[in-house]
Amino acid sequence: MTPTHLSRRAFGGAALAVAATAALPAPRATAAPASSLPALDPAALQAAIDDLEHPPSTAAQLWVGGTDGRWRGVSGVADLRTGRPVSGHDAVRIGSITKAFVATVVLQLVAEGRLAPATPVRRVLPGLLPSRYAAVTVAHLLNHTSGLPDHVGIPEPETAEEVFRHRFDHWTPREWVATATHGPLKFAPGSRQEYRGINYFLAALIIDQLTGRPYGEAVAARLLHPLGLTRTVVPGDDRHLHGRYAHGYLTTAGGSLRDITAYDLSSTRGEGDIVSAPGDLERLLAALFSGELLPPELLELMFTLPPDDVRMLDGSPARYSTGLQQAVVNGVTLWGKTGETYGYKNAAFSTRDQRRSFVLTYHPTTARDGDESLMIARVADLVTRT
Repeated sequence: MTPTHLSRRAFGGAALAVAATAALPAPRATAAPASSLPALDPAALQAAIDDLEHPPSTAAQLWVGGTDGRWRGVSGVADLRTGRPVSGHDAVRIGSITKAFVATVVLQLVAEGRLAPATPVRRVLPGLLPSRYAAVTVAHLLNHTSGLPDHVGIPEPETAEEVFRHRFDHWTPREWVATATHGPLKFAPGSRQEYRGINYFLAALIIDQLTGRPYGEAVAARLLHPLGLTRTVVPGDDRHLHGRYAHGYLTTAGGSLRDITAYDLSSTRGEGDIVSAPGDLERLLAALFSGELLPPELLELMFTLPPDDVRMLDGSPARYSTGLQQAVVNGVTLWGKTGETYGYKNAAFSTRDQRRSFVLTYHPTTARDGDESLMIARVADLVTRT
């Protein structure tokens, strides 16, 4: 999200780094060993998610896991119409945490010899990118160093009412890619890092091309079914959630809350469209970090940031690896991902040794960026503070 308004680019994750950095600091060289992890404080954790005023939210779910202790808690209402309390198993829109699923499948295809990180994207997706993007590789997409241009010609909602006006806009893959391939690259691929949803939109198209089926079917066959992630679905063109789920809401100009759960996610395909639940996200991180899904040399890419001389556009250190981001909180290094869509905000992180993990999902009701990351910050502080 940008400080001034919430755009379709932000909805897809293009500016998510701003919000994520506010909640989870960028990497520091002074990371402490995981042995310093604190004992869990159940009362403090419950208080952290019970504060549904900062930010204004309708509900929250928190799962803290790992070998150093477990805790689960919920707060608020999943459905304002019926008054049903939220449960720890309600499904939510996970936004950019989708990227962890997509990156894992792409690396599995690398392990099978179907492509390499250095493969040019134009070779896998012929005719989709202009020839001036010939230097962009699969690796550049996965760690956000592609240099692809900003989107042009897309709606930029500034109010909740405008969000609702565009909620069912539908884009074909070619139409959406065209909005971000209109001009020269912003920087030489591999030389800078800029968090962009279009990178993973293209990565999902690569999965389509190599598997011969929609990327969601590959995610289901390779991750969801083997891991028993029964609360996770790649919705495709389905605008609605099904089964037991938590609704998302936005506050209108008149002060009322309006349900924003139903949404066309065609512009976030592969980078922000998956629906999941806290337990499934916890299981995914555990399987990934344990080496169940990737060979060691490819798993290592998910814990490897770009070289030190590759900086974010604002000059800060790169913080995104392949499919994940690194955050250091209270000297403890966490790996995982944040994600958001209108009415939904999430974080799923773990120490690499899996002594401490947390999955937080909650439901801010503001369409403008403000203090929406405060709950992530509270929880991250509590699970790492000595």
